[in-house]
Parts: sequence; C-alpha cells; structure tokens
Amino acid sequence: MSQYDGFRVERDEDRGVATITLDVPEKMNRVSMAAREQLAALFAELGADASVRAVVLEGAGGRAFTAGGDIPGFMETHPEHLSRLAWNVAAPERCPKPVVCAIQGYCLGVGLELALACDFRVASEDAELGLPEIGLGMIPGSGGTQRLARLVGLSRAKDVVMRRRRISAQDALAWGLVSEVVPAGELGAAVGRVLDDVLELSPLALAVCKRVLNLAYDGPLHVGLEVEGFAYGMLRSTDDFAEGVDAFVSKRKPAWRGS
Repeated sequence: MSQYDGFRVERDEDRGVATITLDVPEKMNRVSMAAREQLAALFAELGADASVRAVVLEGAGGRAFTAGGDIPGFMETHPEHLSRLAWNVAAPERCPKPVVCAIQGYCLGVGLELALACDFRVASEDAELGLPEIGLGMIPGSGGTQRLARLVGLSRAKDVVMRRRRISAQDALAWGLVSEVVPAGELGAAVGRVLDDVLELSPLALAVCKRVLNLAYDGPLHVGLEVEGFAYGMLRSTDDFAEGVDAFVSKRKPAWRGS
C-alpha cells in the first residue's frame, strides 16, 4: 500500500525503525475512516517485516498528535461497521514490535484511543488528552472507555469521558498514562531514548513479553502466571536466549538473531 489517507510512513533501514506520521496539520491531523483501516493494514505489514524492529507513531505540524476523527464521516458509515472500529485502532497493540507514541499538543478522541493502544507514550509539556465524544451525543467507540478505565481506574475514567475533562501532560504522567513528559523541543530526543533501549534487546523476547503483558494484565493472577510460565519455558529453547547467556558470560554485546 503506497498511498495513505492522511498519513505517511518512513523507514530507517539502518536502525530498523518505521515512523508513521499523521499528516493533515491543517485539520489537526484528523483520522479518517479510510485511515483507520489503512493503519491496521500497515501495522500488520510492519509486524510481519523482520527488518522492522520498532515503530513510532507521531503527528505532523506541532499542534496536535491528532484532535480526533473525521466527524462527518461517522454519518456516512454503516452502524455495524462503526461497532467494529476498535479492531482497527487496536492495531498497535496487536503489532509484535514495540510501538512508541509521541504526543504533542492535542490528543483527543481516536487520537487518545490510538495512543492507549501503543506500548510507550511520551508527551510534550503542552499535550492535552481527552475523549470528548459525549459532547456529540456519542461515546468513545474505538477502545477508549475500556483502556482508559483499566489504566487509570473507573472513577477517573468516568470523570474524563462523562464530563469531557481534558487531561494535562502532568496529570497524564501522574496517572500513568504516559511514561515521560518533556519540553516540546525535546520530544524527538525522548522518543529516541526509548528506541535506543528497545533496539538493544532481543526482538523475539520483546515480542513475547508484549504478548504476555497484553494477554494477562486484566485477567486473574493465576492465569497470568501460567501464561508467563509457558512463555518463559518457550524462550529457554531459543537462539536469542542462548546468545544472551553466552554474551553475558563472555562480557560482550549480544548479537540477536530474532529466533
């Protein structure tokens, strides 16, 4: 897929990083219905590409990651299709590669829902997060109510969704919605530090770790322990684990194979 509706992708072949940029700055990087499906397909493609080690999701223009969806487009979409929007927006979560979201300015509606589906969220000091859909007589429909409540608790989620409360960058940090808040001019460097960390690690171990965490985080402890245990045993037989042990004993940097 070479043409995208309102976003672009660039690949750093040397580092193995793909950067997806929401790029409709004159419309605050709105995310169209077509873009949702295209993003899902692109994340699946990047997830299957062994040359891609990590993915960055960002917005162009400096004013917004994205201020939300294409509102008129909702009235042109069949209700049954609307009921399945969460699947497309969950694509960063399904992707086996680490996904880093860079949040600058407005991160509203589907923007916050996309961000919540990413693994790491780094925000600029001017970031403003929210789920304002109820002001349109609607509710968040792409995972926002569920992921937000699981991350910050039911009471805070109700405050945000039912009162259209905007979350400041500092509140997002205090609530655990983002991992770091930096001045706007330092956002790229902060994202780079996250990438530096994950790119040093086994891609296979990272993929398995992400899968275990996503599968078990809202389930019973005993189920999570079983899932973790099976994954731990599986990784024992991989080339990357053998390489990691040998590199540790030899006091050298490991050369990961992803197998």
